Amino acid sequence: MRTLIPLLLLFTLTAQAAGPGQNAVASAHPLATQAGMEILDQGGNAFDAAIAVAAALAVVEPYSAGMGGGGFWLLHREQDGFQTFVDARETAPGAASPTMYQDKDGKVMRDWAVNGPSAAGIPGQAAAFVHVAEKYGKLPLTTTLSPAIKLAKNGFPVDEKYRKLASYREEVLNRFPESAGIFLHNGKVPPSNHVIRQPDLARVLTAIAEHGNDGFYQGDVAQKLVDGVQQTGGLWTLKDLADYKVVERTPVVSQFRGARVVSAPPPSSGGIVMANALNILSQFNNGHTGDMTPHITIEAMRRAYQDRARYLGDPDFVDMPVDKLLSMDYAEQRAASITLDKATPSASLGKPVSVEEGFHTTHLSVLDMEGNRVAATLSINLPFGSGFVPPGTGVLLNNEMDDFSAKPGSPNAYGLVGSEANAIAPGKRPLSSMTPTFVEFDDRVAILGTPGGSRIISMVMLGLLEAADNKPVEDWVSRVRYHHQYLPDEVQAEPEFVGSEAAKQLMLLGHKVVSTGRDYGNMQAILWRRDINAVSAASDPRGIGSAEVRAAGDGQASNPEMERLLQTLP
Repeated sequence: MRTLIPLLLLFTLTAQAAGPGQNAVASAHPLATQAGMEILDQGGNAFDAAIAVAAALAVVEPYSAGMGGGGFWLLHREQDGFQTFVDARETAPGAASPTMYQDKDGKVMRDWAVNGPSAAGIPGQAAAFVHVAEKYGKLPLTTTLSPAIKLAKNGFPVDEKYRKLASYREEVLNRFPESAGIFLHNGKVPPSNHVIRQPDLARVLTAIAEHGNDGFYQGDVAQKLVDGVQQTGGLWTLKDLADYKVVERTPVVSQFRGARVVSAPPPSSGGIVMANALNILSQFNNGHTGDMTPHITIEAMRRAYQDRARYLGDPDFVDMPVDKLLSMDYAEQRAASITLDKATPSASLGKPVSVEEGFHTTHLSVLDMEGNRVAATLSINLPFGSGFVPPGTGVLLNNEMDDFSAKPGSPNAYGLVGSEANAIAPGKRPLSSMTPTFVEFDDRVAILGTPGGSRIISMVMLGLLEAADNKPVEDWVSRVRYHHQYLPDEVQAEPEFVGSEAAKQLMLLGHKVVSTGRDYGNMQAILWRRDINAVSAASDPRGIGSAEVRAAGDGQASNPEMERLLQTLP
């Protein structure tokens, strides 16, 4: 055994230097996972595969993501450890104003802010594809977008998830003949297995593949987008499209229980809010809180979400006390008001401000055999976004403008209110909760994220706690979820949690526990065990997605013999 240990250590060090030797993709739709694997099989890296997955999702998940939306891409390049955050969030058009969704009496016109082209920000998805491909990929977009182009041309079958979400937006889709013609069947929700074909979208994807940014933000496609928007009451101009740029930002990095947590910076609130909550949690036995975990975790969420509403917005427009929010001194101050024997009323903590955004988002996680990795969360906001497709484009536009505060103090589509930090301004990016995340331990790396509106942050946090406990990746995506966002002052939880012993204990402490009425979230996660060079991946059982791990050459997803051997070591 004394001889074996150095050999095993040598194997581990060599394996870490060489990468996992396995490719992994987890996404919210099997056809998108398949597209990513196809690109990896062709010699593409994780960045190429992420583009292929995102483009495929833009075709087969029109209710969650698309070329008319945007998102955030967290990237890690293994050869030099470089990490960056590609901000492809939508921007407000140049004619936008803080009062654009208010009538002459100052009342918010909710329909104007949610439905049709008036609700759409300038999309960032196409620019993200071009940027990631040119700076980090190995393959041309003509290759990486090919699977999505085929899916758009040939079509995909409608499933029950599609039917359910289309039913929510059937009336809005029917307002716009172009949208109804693509996503409905004779004006109704399509039957199961009805094939959705999108030839116009295939042409737009081809234009991007062949001409890069100019294929979307200039020329014929841009003209059709702007004409369609303006003719139906929207504010876009050709200059708005031509001026759109992705921004690379420095990820938020924090520490928790020996792990380096790498996550999303503003205009996502995710990384800061999660780090803030984890820092507060760390004040209690370094985050190991035993039976008190739900109570203390909820109290940490309550305080972190309050700070989200008070301070956070687009960093290009708003000064934010980021260093303060990430500091352990501040976490200690916030933790001091937590008592172990009762819930803290949110009203006692100060100013009653909160924000929320749409739940219909998607996430993908990718790891390649060299160790490059991507966590990307993409969105068009509400199901089927604004419901509007500019004629001749096949591009379903987002309604992310509702993520701004249409009027500080006035409720958005979810009945919650926002602050001045997230007020509308030309070129500004609305605040988000999307939280693509890497969790880096000495012996393993986690890649995870999920859709779910303001609950994204709490879901990723709960998944991270599972990873910190060294649980398998399947546990991260399947664990029962609960959430607190300061206001409303209630614990929102999946039905399975509401009847649990943990929920009863929370109620005894004074927490109001309410059921969301359904399960929520759709986490996609990958675990790379660097110590034994094994990769596993999982797709949330609540969704229809898939996760696949494929070893280089022989298709083996792990090394169980090496895992068994290492477990015998002292």
